[in-house]
Parts: sequence; structure tokens; C-alpha cells
Amino acid sequence: MKVAATLIALAGVANAFAPAQNVNKGTALSAIDDMAGSTMPFKAFDPLGLATLGSDSTLAWFRAAELKHSRVAMLATTGYLVQAAGFHFPGMLSSDVSFESLSAMKPLDAWDAVPDLGKAQIYFTIFFAEVVSEAKGTHYTKGGDYPTIVFPNVNFASSDPEKLKVSQSRELNNGRLAMIAIMSFVAAANIEGSVPVLTGNPMF
Repeated sequence: MKVAATLIALAGVANAFAPAQNVNKGTALSAIDDMAGSTMPFKAFDPLGLATLGSDSTLAWFRAAELKHSRVAMLATTGYLVQAAGFHFPGMLSSDVSFESLSAMKPLDAWDAVPDLGKAQIYFTIFFAEVVSEAKGTHYTKGGDYPTIVFPNVNFASSDPEKLKVSQSRELNNGRLAMIAIMSFVAAANIEGSVPVLTGNPMF
């Protein structure tokens, strides 16, 4: 439960990374090689053939899901490392919980120590950000832009199509690595010896 809660809590701020838009809104399934994120050494890596399921709208949904999960994972990995290093905000999180006390705990234990009202506020923020990003303009499954940052409205994307595709590929590749990283962190924290390199680390 605490693992799921941790990942859900981080979803609301996942849009803090540079937004990504459709490189080619009319992309056919046969042209997956041309999509952002299709890079070496595993160009168009799709062993389960998920890209061939459904229509172009289905493929756009898959890409949006990967993008969101990538952003969540990057924030989750960064947050876990920051918490594990002992960095924290000054002052109190609530009337009886200080940020300093949370920083002394393992990251997943710190989430458990957050008051229920605080968790509810985080869940609401996640819900609000998701609704705003999904209801904004033409939906990405109908040819619109992929989900972008909700607040603050910052866009680091280049107007040059080639540079934009490179930036999108970098974001996706970094996100894929982050997904592996946070899954490893969670496994190490819950299953002793599951990640040998992290065995014995006090934060896992």
C-alpha cells in the first residue's frame, strides 16, 4: 500500500519536465521508427507488439501513458535520492510533524508518517492536474498535443522540429531509465536482497 501511495503522490507534480508534443499527428503505425524515443541501441523496441494494437489513437494513448509514467518516475527517483540524502524543507509539515523528522526516515516510511489530511491534499492536486491536462484543447488521441505542464506554465521545447524530436527522445529515454531506477528502489525497500547493489544501504 505504501508503495502505491508513494507513486500516486508524486504523479501530481510529474508535469514539471519539459512538455512533449506530437512530432507527427498523422503518424501511421508502420512509421513507429520516426516517433520520438525510437533511438539506438534499441530502435523501435516493442517486443510485445503493443504499437500494432488498435489505431493511431491507441498508439497516442500508449505514448501519453509512457510520457506521464516517465515524468512521474523522474520525479520519484529524484525525490527518493533527495530524501535519502537528508535534505529537507525547514519548519513543520503539520502541527506535530516536522520536515526534519521526516528526513531522518526512509523515504517510504516518511510517506506513511504524513498526516492523512496532507495526503488528501496531495491526492486532490494529482486529480486536478490530471483533469486539467486531459481536458485541455483537442485530446491527444484525436490529434492534439500530448499532456503538458499544468502549473507553472513553462515550455522549454524548441520550435525547430528536429531539435524538438531530440529533446523528446532524451526526455523519454531518461524517463525509461528512471522507471527502472524507482522500481529498483521500491523493490530494495520491500524485498531484502532483491537489488544486490543496494543491499545494506540504510535508506532501503
